[in-house]
Amino acid sequence: MKSTIKHFVFMFTALLLSAAASAHHSAAQFDFMNTVLVSGKVQEVRFANPHMRLVLEVTDEARGTRDIEFEGHSRNNMRRQGLMPDMFTVGDMVTIRIAPMRNGEDGGYVTALRTPDGEEIGRVTAAD
Repeated sequence: MKSTIKHFVFMFTALLLSAAASAHHSAAQFDFMNTVLVSGKVQEVRFANPHMRLVLEVTDEARGTRDIEFEGHSRNNMRRQGLMPDMFTVGDMVTIRIAPMRNGEDGGYVTALRTPDGEEIGRVTAAD
C-alpha cells in the first residue's frame, strides 16, 4: 500500500512539473505567420536566460505613446545570431520584427532587430 501511494505521489508530481515546464517554453501565444515591424525608443534591455527582454516606448495614432515589453531568444541564442548587448542602449531608437501576440495585446517575440547604426540581426526589412 505504501509503495502504491509513493508511486502515485511521484507520478502526480512529475505530471505537474512537466506541465509547468511545457507551459513556460511554449510559443503558442505568438503569431509567427504574421510578423510585423515595430519601432521605438529602448526603455530597458536585458540579455539573460531564459529570454531576452526588451521594453520599447512606442507611439502610434490609435493608442498614443506607451511602453511595450517584448521577449526574444536566450542570451546564448541572441549572441549566436550576432546580437551583442553593447549594440544598443537605453534611449536608442531601434526597429524590430516581431511575432505579435495572438490575442491582440501589446507585446510579441523578437525575430529580428535593426540597431541604431542600421545593422540588421535577422531579417528586419524582409518578411520572415
